[in-house]
Amino acid sequence: MSVEHTQDRTPGGDPGPAVPPAFPNGFDFEAAVGAPFRMQPGLRRLPAGATQLTPLEPGSRAQREKLAVLCAFWRQAFVQTPGFDPAPAWAAVAAHAAAEHPEHWQWDGARATAPRLGVAVADGAVLDLGRGVFGLGDEIGRCLRGLPRRWRLAGLFALTFLEDLAIVDGASGTAPWMAVALPSHWAPEDKVGRHFSAIHGPVADNRLLLDAGPALMRMVCGGQRWERFVWTVTDHPRLHAHPLRLDPQRWPGGAATELPGQAWWRTERQTFVPVPAAGQAVFTIAVDVQALARAITDPGRAQALHEAVETMSADVLAYRGLAPVRSVLLDWLKRQAKSGPHQPTAPASRAAPTRGMAPPATEP
Repeated sequence: MSVEHTQDRTPGGDPGPAVPPAFPNGFDFEAAVGAPFRMQPGLRRLPAGATQLTPLEPGSRAQREKLAVLCAFWRQAFVQTPGFDPAPAWAAVAAHAAAEHPEHWQWDGARATAPRLGVAVADGAVLDLGRGVFGLGDEIGRCLRGLPRRWRLAGLFALTFLEDLAIVDGASGTAPWMAVALPSHWAPEDKVGRHFSAIHGPVADNRLLLDAGPALMRMVCGGQRWERFVWTVTDHPRLHAHPLRLDPQRWPGGAATELPGQAWWRTERQTFVPVPAAGQAVFTIAVDVQALARAITDPGRAQALHEAVETMSADVLAYRGLAPVRSVLLDWLKRQAKSGPHQPTAPASRAAPTRGMAPPATEP
């Protein structure tokens, strides 16, 4: 993705004011980054027609990372509680994907087809339709056949779309099923089946988040569609950030003096596909990671991020691993904010935050 500013044009054809580039996972910077920073839920309704899924280009970075995870670590990516039936929620998200992106995903209630990948899955069987775009069909087919039959549909979905999935059960307040290949510093096998409060218990400054849990569950499992955004600055450059694949020493060596060369901007767009008949929702997670110096080029965004980091509590800084680099990160952001005139920001691409709900903030 280009990180250069795009330009609008006036009706007369002259270039309009430059606007910061959009993020490929649909992350809304202006809605997500604010001060003072608070760890709190922030949902906004999705308007009619807004999409929730992002098709992967065959051979893309995200697809390659997911393919590696599903071939080597699928037991950590695909987890569910014993006896749980994901069929109603799975059918809902599969139908939703087919309605949004029929050229990438087709679903007849039993068979899923990914035309561009050249692969289909029906009743747990992997069907070869050809090599697909860039000849990836054979490689993807071999990976899917290495999965248990019950996970092959989820595997095909994971390699077709950027979004990872988790099923949220409103009655129990738990997430009993997960297909998460690109977790952000958390382990799906440790979170599956646990209550909302237990999942978010380790989060720093989590009182607002935990207090909102019951209401949040009712909202996302109702008939409305919702989205939220989370972000952080990290020293980990890959999309796959399972704790067992991370260097346990954050910001090693001289990173504090070499920022932003070793700093990465990690964002998520999260949405909910409601399954009200089952009292459930499918939680979607779209991750993006960019070098901080390439992602934060706009002075206005640098200033907003500076204010957010500056107002983080000591507990949040420690939880996010930013305490060792707080001062150097703030200094760099201050220089970025003064590097040129502040550009008008791009208009929000989706609905404004819902009345009465707090703006989004970072959490796992």
